[in-house]
Amino acid sequence: MQEQFQRTEMLVGREALTKLAGCRVAVFGIGGVGGYVCEALARSGIGAFDLVDKDRVDVTNINRQIIATFDTVGQYKTEAAKQRMLSINPKADIRIWNTFFLPENADEFPFAEYDYVVDAVDTVTAKIELIQRAKNAGKPVISAMGAGNKLRGEQFRIADLYETSICPLARVMRKELKKRGVDSLKVVYSEEEPLKPLFSPQPDEEEANSKRRQTPGSIAYAPAICGLLMAEEILRDLMKK
Repeated sequence: MQEQFQRTEMLVGREALTKLAGCRVAVFGIGGVGGYVCEALARSGIGAFDLVDKDRVDVTNINRQIIATFDTVGQYKTEAAKQRMLSINPKADIRIWNTFFLPENADEFPFAEYDYVVDAVDTVTAKIELIQRAKNAGKPVISAMGAGNKLRGEQFRIADLYETSICPLARVMRKELKKRGVDSLKVVYSEEEPLKPLFSPQPDEEEANSKRRQTPGSIAYAPAICGLLMAEEILRDLMKK
């Protein structure tokens, strides 16, 4: 076992670490939430990853995304994450996909190879398709609900989607997935009522022409807590497997 994982082995044992080293986790969305999922899983000895995101690091990401620094601004988020993760575990097998996951390209992704699927994408359409693909492939999946416009870290919870409350995104996802026959989904969500941002930033040309929802406010610890809770659940499930 690699020396950097010695303290983890003291808690969970060598057999569990060996299991983690043999797992491939696909993380869709390498932002505030997904970046912390990658960080915790890499530091816990997961052996292989697929990282999926088309965005590049922007200066406005620095307040909350672990991969975002002035040194990484302009890099693809997948590439910045890969570099960071390899500096933690040089033996990790990391494949990157510089694209957004969409219904149109969903067939390109090898779901049969994944031991766990992480939904940390922003759009409802992509989330629905991703969850259905994982479920159809018989793969465990965990989904992030809204972490923006939240300040109270202690309000984040792990639950089944159909047991959630308060979260507007979870409400939409319950309705849409129920129509599609998905009767369960592990999620991390917040029971805090979303705050209203004090102002809206001036959109750039791409944002002005897109159909993306209004930019939410964010703070460093909220997406981090969401991502770390997701990582905890993934690790616990994989070690039990």
